[in-house]
Amino acid sequence: MTIYLPIAELSVNIFIILGMGAAVGFLSGMFGVGGGFLITPLLIFYNIPPVVAVATGANQVVASSVSGAITHFRRGSLDIKLGTVLLVGGLAGATVGVWIFSWLRSIGQLDLFISLLYVILLSTIGLLMLQESLRAMRKAKLNQPLPLKRPGQHNWVHRLPLKMRFKKSKIYLSAIPVVMLGFAIGILTSIMGVGGGFIMVPAMIYLLRIPTNVVVGTSLFQIIFVTAYTTIVQAATNYSVDIVLAFILMVAGVIGAQYGVRVGQKLRGEQLRALLALLVLAVGIRLAVGLFIRPQDLYSVIVGGGS
Repeated sequence: MTIYLPIAELSVNIFIILGMGAAVGFLSGMFGVGGGFLITPLLIFYNIPPVVAVATGANQVVASSVSGAITHFRRGSLDIKLGTVLLVGGLAGATVGVWIFSWLRSIGQLDLFISLLYVILLSTIGLLMLQESLRAMRKAKLNQPLPLKRPGQHNWVHRLPLKMRFKKSKIYLSAIPVVMLGFAIGILTSIMGVGGGFIMVPAMIYLLRIPTNVVVGTSLFQIIFVTAYTTIVQAATNYSVDIVLAFILMVAGVIGAQYGVRVGQKLRGEQLRALLALLVLAVGIRLAVGLFIRPQDLYSVIVGGGS
């Protein structure tokens, strides 16, 4: 069964799109990430134009994140105060990111930039996360302590000024690195169509030393509002949000996220991080291979001034 996407200007199999949305929603709830780092490349692999994939993928992230965040809120694993501070930086970063997105599109370098950015970020973060998670599982098997998971330990980040007390997370931390982390995630959300959880989750755990059980829900909380804001701005500025595609992905993503949260609660933190690292690496490698494969059509003609 095919359906026509008016903004993407092509017909797609609705069951494949539903499957993508459900799978990414499941992973979103399971790992505490928005899922944009998966849905955007998947849409591009399915021949959706990158401009539409980025803007519409961010919209799908909103739905799956809302579903997962509600579940974490009910279970008491969401720090609203910490999420709000992250949100302040995220909204500012998203505004800057949309401007960069529009500029890259105007000079005709958007598609290449998106692919390269995905390959660099996913490969680097995936390798670092996999290395750490394997080390953590090895220590757990030998009954050795895991110092990185203790929220009370301090590093240079905790010596910065403008400190705030986050009771739910049980930490006393400067607002500066929290806002800067949100700002960086906001830029990535606008340019790459990601929620940024694949960066935010490890950064909150290893840099800010926030307990893992609170990180997942708080990450989803911030992702909701930043991606919603980005979607609105992208639709108004670049006219690149395909509402039909977005609706299909949202419906499937909400359902998948509920089951993902349940599965995620049954796995240990280091196991979740190892699985997430493998997924991040797989997507990065697939995108890298696509950059070097010789296309069947070396030249193409676009009618209507496409990017």
